[in-house]
Amino acid sequence: MNLRKILLPWATFLSLMTIATFACGDIDPADLDPADAPTQVVVDLPTATSLPGIASATSTPVVTPTRRLPLPSYPPGVLEVKEIDGWINSEPFKIIDKLGENQVVLVDFWTYTCVNCLRTLPFLREWHAKYADRGLVILGVHTPEFDFEMDLDNVKAAVEREDIGWAVALDNEYGTWHSFGNRYWPAKYLIGLDGQLTYRHFGEGDYVETEQAIRETLTEAGWDVSDIPIGSVNSADRDPLADRITRELYAGYERNYTTSGLYAGQEQYYIGPDSTREYIDDGNYTPQQWYLQGLWTNGAESIVHARETADLEDHIAFKFVGRSGNVVVNPRGPEPFEVYVEIDGRPLMQDEAGIDIEFDDRGRSYFTVTEPRLYAFLETPEFGEHVVKLASNSDNFAIFAFTFGINRGGI
Repeated sequence: MNLRKILLPWATFLSLMTIATFACGDIDPADLDPADAPTQVVVDLPTATSLPGIASATSTPVVTPTRRLPLPSYPPGVLEVKEIDGWINSEPFKIIDKLGENQVVLVDFWTYTCVNCLRTLPFLREWHAKYADRGLVILGVHTPEFDFEMDLDNVKAAVEREDIGWAVALDNEYGTWHSFGNRYWPAKYLIGLDGQLTYRHFGEGDYVETEQAIRETLTEAGWDVSDIPIGSVNSADRDPLADRITRELYAGYERNYTTSGLYAGQEQYYIGPDSTREYIDDGNYTPQQWYLQGLWTNGAESIVHARETADLEDHIAFKFVGRSGNVVVNPRGPEPFEVYVEIDGRPLMQDEAGIDIEFDDRGRSYFTVTEPRLYAFLETPEFGEHVVKLASNSDNFAIFAFTFGINRGGI
């Protein structure tokens, strides 16, 4: 059956989705122009995740303004927290109040399952340790990509797990995101005492440049940081042989039923939303797509294993290019469950295991899902191309997205 014919019944549904999306004001119509995804994404594109409903910035170049480029001026009250649903590590505050206390504010837009955001956290921790007593206030504005990331307890658990000591504000309604005109995770906005930007950066990298901007802004505010050494790591340690990487793969139909999506590689997925269907994996994999075996339900944000099995009869598989792999899972029920991982038809070896992987007494590699978060399941010692399969007997197995890396040392 031709995929185009399969998609035709979706015309009305997609039209309604588009109208609803524009009503929320989240998406520019220009971002919905048709575009074919490349076989693999070249690695020199900036690493950031873009707005919900739009293809990841790993396949769309992101302009990265720096201190050397002109920065826009903002009317009073624009660069401010708005419509915040909760606070962690702090009582509620306004940015203007911190500026009035002779402090400068670094706003970091993030969400806790975003792998690009997680990669920047070590640098934020370092800056917080160095400069919190010298006038720097870091404000993590947590703007969720998935619905479960709106839950205060989920975000609190992530803040504790990632050892985040600075203030975190829950921007569930995107009020602060829209006020800043932001479009990416992660994104950093440095605000001086006059309430205007002194620097901004989208995505990963340029850590030395960002810290230098912090130091200059603090110095302009009258703080002495001359005795604090500046960091020397400017970017992640990328594999020098890596020239391609698999794009981020989304599982829900909100992302798949767009012209820049089509992350699901089987026609049955596109027959109807919220439908439970039997899938047959024939082993013919197109790069940049995932494939199913067994009974699964396609939801708005995730693909859900739709039955309990006894011997891992069902799975999700894809062809992978890179060094590391992660999956965002939100369990549908309270009971923990195991997800078994294979690479090229066999269990992972010790030197291929991500930080969340364990091994059972049969030598099988697996991770245990206990909470909604990103699980790091793969870290190969060398850059390469492989077929990866994930399987679970549980019907609580709900997959939201896969992300990949080419860095040495993990995610």
